[in-house]
Amino acid sequence: MRAHRNVLAFVMAGGEGSRLHPLTADRCKPAVPFNGKHRIVDFVLSNLVNSEIYSVYLLVQYKSQSLIEHVRQSWTMTRFIPQHFITVVPPQMRHGREWFQGTADAVAQNIHLIESFRPDIVAVFGADHIYRMDVRQMIDFHVRSDAQASVATLPVRLDQCDQFGIVEVDDQHRIVEFKEKPRTTRPMPGSRTHALASMGNYIFNADVLLKVLRRMRDSGDSDFGKHILPSMVNTHKLVAYDFDTNIIPGTEPYEEQGYWRDVGTIDAYYEAHFDTLGAAPRFRLTNRLWPIYASSEPAESAQIENGLIHRSVVGSGSVIDGASLDHAMLRRSVHVERSARLEHCIVMERSRIGRGAQVRRAIIDQDNDVPPMERIGFDLEQDRKRFHVSEGGIVVVPAGYFPPRAHGSSLIPREFDSGAETVHQRQEALA
Repeated sequence: MRAHRNVLAFVMAGGEGSRLHPLTADRCKPAVPFNGKHRIVDFVLSNLVNSEIYSVYLLVQYKSQSLIEHVRQSWTMTRFIPQHFITVVPPQMRHGREWFQGTADAVAQNIHLIESFRPDIVAVFGADHIYRMDVRQMIDFHVRSDAQASVATLPVRLDQCDQFGIVEVDDQHRIVEFKEKPRTTRPMPGSRTHALASMGNYIFNADVLLKVLRRMRDSGDSDFGKHILPSMVNTHKLVAYDFDTNIIPGTEPYEEQGYWRDVGTIDAYYEAHFDTLGAAPRFRLTNRLWPIYASSEPAESAQIENGLIHRSVVGSGSVIDGASLDHAMLRRSVHVERSARLEHCIVMERSRIGRGAQVRRAIIDQDNDVPPMERIGFDLEQDRKRFHVSEGGIVVVPAGYFPPRAHGSSLIPREFDSGAETVHQRQEALA
């Protein structure tokens, strides 16, 4: 890496995220909140910055305003070092009135940025995944292999191959075939049950990438996984980088080695949250040696007046007032009123859970004022009449579905306004 310091990164942040609807009704997929303080895009940006890659173009497209605001507020680089920047780039339509038609087309429409920057290496990374990665190690592997393009890979089960780009390699890690989401494929070397999948993260020699992008304008190709990489297999040296060999400092023994999640569905997004919970989580967000940077929070510290809390995250500015939380993730400025109970829930910014309300296996998007005594997640057939319910039974309440209540309207029967322990016992009986 030290011999190839001039690295330019493109982050593909234009994903519509239709499978994450309704969380993506008003925001693009990379802007979707994650855990207590982060957004999905923070993971790839943190990995690049921690890897000393400071020149980053973030290519955006669908419903990008909240992502643009997040980057402006949270990812400002110093103005005294010109090559340290994270810049949002919408479609420029320099070659016609077209939006980005695919990942390769997005970079091709911004080929002038590569030409003016004149890097040695171009990194093209996705913005949709939860993981840690030292990109320097992948670049070192790319250089040692004398490769012209490298693809980050990890094993996936054969029955999942239709969800990924699948690569076949020889014993020198050279890619001999690249298939985008095949129905069937051969297992990877040394395995009968797994194939080698692309993570959507690529390293290119800049001169090679420029030639390929210029040529694709005439061919009509638009996507790296579907068109560009498969066409390069027989003409260029492509190698597969094994993500499992990537070593992150500060990783604890109890964490899952090579943790990586594609949070493209409601169920995958929901489950990844709970991989970060507990004293020994699968994926620990508080790694001081490889931090995942988040937005600075202007809100005050969380306040816990009273209640029962088990394995939960309480964001800044939140208030817990005699409620019960079990595997709950609250982002900032969430108010949970007395006698409410949350089980395996994600509650986003500026939401309020009314007195006596019970919510389980649900995602409450931002700016919701859940009424007192409301029940969500207990009768999925009834929930489907109002909300989106995922294949895995996760109820998603859209942003602003429950409007703010009038002041003083949170009264509930006296029997529910006893101590937290008594309320907990009563709610267990109701469930």
